[in-house]
Amino acid sequence: MHIVNISQFEDGIVLHFETEGRRINAYTLASTLVALADAAKAANYSVNQGHEVEIVVEALGPGSFRARIKAVYTKANNLFSNQLLQGIVIGVISSYIYERTLSVDDSVKVKVNTDEVIVERGEDRIIVPRNIYDATRDVEKNPQFTRAIARTMEAVSNDEYVSALGFVTDMNSPQPDILIPRSIMQQLSTAPGEDPSTRIIEERCSLQIVKAILEKSHRKWEFVWRGVKISAPIIDEKFYADFSKHIITIAPGDELQVRLAIKQTRNPKNGIYTNIAYEVIEVLRHVPGIRQTPFNYGP
Repeated sequence: MHIVNISQFEDGIVLHFETEGRRINAYTLASTLVALADAAKAANYSVNQGHEVEIVVEALGPGSFRARIKAVYTKANNLFSNQLLQGIVIGVISSYIYERTLSVDDSVKVKVNTDEVIVERGEDRIIVPRNIYDATRDVEKNPQFTRAIARTMEAVSNDEYVSALGFVTDMNSPQPDILIPRSIMQQLSTAPGEDPSTRIIEERCSLQIVKAILEKSHRKWEFVWRGVKISAPIIDEKFYADFSKHIITIAPGDELQVRLAIKQTRNPKNGIYTNIAYEVIEVLRHVPGIRQTPFNYGP
């Protein structure tokens, strides 16, 4: 019997690409990782509000070809942040993909227990912790999540040199107990509706001020965001009210913790979204930079 226990996939997972050689097309890998990151953000929005998630690639290795990805969580700066559901995002993604894989066959059986759910098809069995199974039922209602998973399957199945996809716990794990062949990935690469050509996503993040606009307007401030210089207006009325009352004083090098709206456009050839514009919706906190203190010599 082939068994996959989803509880083994906590905050990280290794993608196993079954290939003829120990390499993979960079375009395939990039498209797959971007689509998975979009799926993670959509899942996180449904079950982990109050926390942000970022998918990072920790290591690449053979396997036929393998890539380890990890979910990194940060707490949003608001009073209503709930408790982080550790490992839930990666668990939901792997559970959803494996459940969909087995459900292609009408002979699939689902047994719901108090602490876990067992999904069976022939010799294949998926053991899903009950909290992840229940969370997956909520997340799959989000069309952004299902479309991102479909794009993931499409990116892999479009590469003729990748015959199957699977998940393992680490780089040195043996071949996955259950592999998803290209024929199944092609079936999973369809989702209700098309991805929009443009979209706006929201992110809670820190912006370092490079250039400030001292009067209320739609003129764009300049910031450094994740090491990249961006321009964005601030449309938060309360921020400007505090600013005019001198409750907040701004200087280059200060940081603003904000809700940032990011407008993206989709490349129809590869399904990857590119950032084209930014807007600060709300300033959550002002963090002054290090100020130089005058030093007096002598008496």
